[in-house]
Amino acid sequence: MVLGKRLRHLREQAGVSFEDAARAIEVTPLTVRRMEKAEVGLRIPYVRELLRTYRVPSAEVDDFLTMAREANRPGWWHSYRDVLPDWFSAYVSLESETDVIRLYEPHYVPGLLQTHDYATALLRVGFPNAAEEDIARRVDLRLRRQDLLAKPDAPAVWAVLDETVLRRPVGGAEVMRAQLDRLGEALDMPKVRIQILRFSVGAHPGAFGPFHYFRFGFSELPDVVYTESLVGSVYVDEPADVVTYLEVLDRMSVQAAPAALTRSILGELRKEL
Repeated sequence: MVLGKRLRHLREQAGVSFEDAARAIEVTPLTVRRMEKAEVGLRIPYVRELLRTYRVPSAEVDDFLTMAREANRPGWWHSYRDVLPDWFSAYVSLESETDVIRLYEPHYVPGLLQTHDYATALLRVGFPNAAEEDIARRVDLRLRRQDLLAKPDAPAVWAVLDETVLRRPVGGAEVMRAQLDRLGEALDMPKVRIQILRFSVGAHPGAFGPFHYFRFGFSELPDVVYTESLVGSVYVDEPADVVTYLEVLDRMSVQAAPAALTRSILGELRKEL
């Protein structure tokens, strides 16, 4: 997406039309449009010729081609295509490149913070007819995603969890105790912040369902909000719509217990188990 937008900027800066760009690489103007919209892969010979047509300096061409080769390389999650729906593949891709993740979860612990046993119990409910090996693959994928948090350039994660998330028994008391411990350990990570929205708050603006917000370190990429249903997902990137979600997150963050109290709340709930 980033390189596609940069190609469009370079073409417009050079005053080259879609038709002229297409003639330079002997394709249709539609193909050039699709390259700029990241709807097709970036074929290196095409990119090289387009950059020459746009009169890009040779040193910059080499850097651009290096990034294009990296962009064409499949992400690690492609090896899980057998258990990864197409509509969620984009989520994992965005998650791996984001600088900031803010989210609201009213039902379950976010995948980035789940334990193995919690994830297994949850996925068995979500996929009741799946074979055990498929469940194991889905769990492995979820745990692989958590490697993101250990990277030196890990994103900042700010989660607002409804109290229901911590009280809903998933996998039994022992699994839940371990899951609460895992959330406590996550609080020791410098870039992880968790707030609990207590029952006592009453009605709040996020009651309609979970959503995740992504902000990126590339000016070419807009902020994105992700929501999902049983059979698909929606990726929202219109600025006015994204701002609406951000305002809701901000209001819920004010209503939720301060992050400094999260550890004691987790301990309190753990004792009840």
